[in-house]
Amino acid sequence: MRSTPDSTPDRTYGLAPGSTAAGAPDSSTVRPHATPHVRPRLSTLDRLLPVWIAAAMASGLLLGRVITGLGSALDSVQIGGTSLPIALGLLVMMYPVLAKVRYGELDRVGTDRRLLVPSLLLNWVLGPAVMFALAWLLLPDLPAYRTGLIIVGLARCIAMVLIWNDLACGDREAAAVLVAINSIFQIVAFAGLGYFYLQVLPGWLGLPTDGIRVSAAQIAANVAVFLGIPLAAGYLTRQVGERTRGRTWYETRMLPRLAPLALYGLLFTVVVLFALQGDAITRHPLDVARIAVPLLVYFALMWGGSLMLGRRLGLGYPRTATLAFTAAGNNFELAIAVAIGVYGATSGQALAGVVGPLIEVPALLGLVYVSLWAARRLFAQPGEQVGVGSAG
Repeated sequence: MRSTPDSTPDRTYGLAPGSTAAGAPDSSTVRPHATPHVRPRLSTLDRLLPVWIAAAMASGLLLGRVITGLGSALDSVQIGGTSLPIALGLLVMMYPVLAKVRYGELDRVGTDRRLLVPSLLLNWVLGPAVMFALAWLLLPDLPAYRTGLIIVGLARCIAMVLIWNDLACGDREAAAVLVAINSIFQIVAFAGLGYFYLQVLPGWLGLPTDGIRVSAAQIAANVAVFLGIPLAAGYLTRQVGERTRGRTWYETRMLPRLAPLALYGLLFTVVVLFALQGDAITRHPLDVARIAVPLLVYFALMWGGSLMLGRRLGLGYPRTATLAFTAAGNNFELAIAVAIGVYGATSGQALAGVVGPLIEVPALLGLVYVSLWAARRLFAQPGEQVGVGSAG
């Protein structure tokens, strides 16, 4: 690996989206038109990532049922309206991903209107509208759950999308820029969009209206915690590492040591989420299933439509994957905090908010594999050899 800023080793679009967590030495950035190459060996951790996720879900449900009061204890201490254990898991999960970003190359993304304009439209125009439509079409008789889903649709992803993007070999710099833009829009537009989709638009359509009041300060605090802290830590880690030991050492030695934290943080977060909501899931399985249906349709529509749009615009696979995952993901930390703060912890709106990540985690993990398949089928250029490999 050359240590010049413009050098970028190839990354394979493979079938195993977990090598980052396993500590594979390739921690490079994906260029928009990077040429993939074959990597024949996969670690056991890579191949079995869905198994670890399923085990984490089952463990969380079991712990929540076996240990009396565990959910209340986990939720008793909060930060930014979110359970502190969940917050810690998310911060640990995001830190290694943000430490991989080459911050000196963000300008190449910030000037790319072909990526930025579609992302803004997908996130702040189409995404909320699609969730609003699905909530009313599929939950017409469940107003509390419907409102909770609309709130989920308004909260655009700024956290977990980074790990899905990384596992899918997306463009890390593009993801960092789009997440930062979503954060700004979230602070400015969330409350106004909530008023529009819960009061104004239903009123125009002759439908029942609802209310939501959330301050920009509350949203800014959420963004500062879940994006600001890991972003600052990742940026400082790269700056110090490159200045003291050089880029080659940092990317071949330091990043593989940090990489396992992303998987550990993800699995810990999943365990805590399912432990917190295990009682609600087991007591109201039909309600959870009703909430899950529009969410699954939403993820499929937003991700699939964004992928086709990126391909049509000629963005290349890495940026197209980033566009798709940032459009499909949601900021469940904010959605849960708002639903609980406005409607109460035991409300149907809050249940819809917490079901969001329980469905999103396995759904978007599945879309990571679909994305890697699409890289070979839809984006490989003639003469390129696209094989099974690492997503690190």
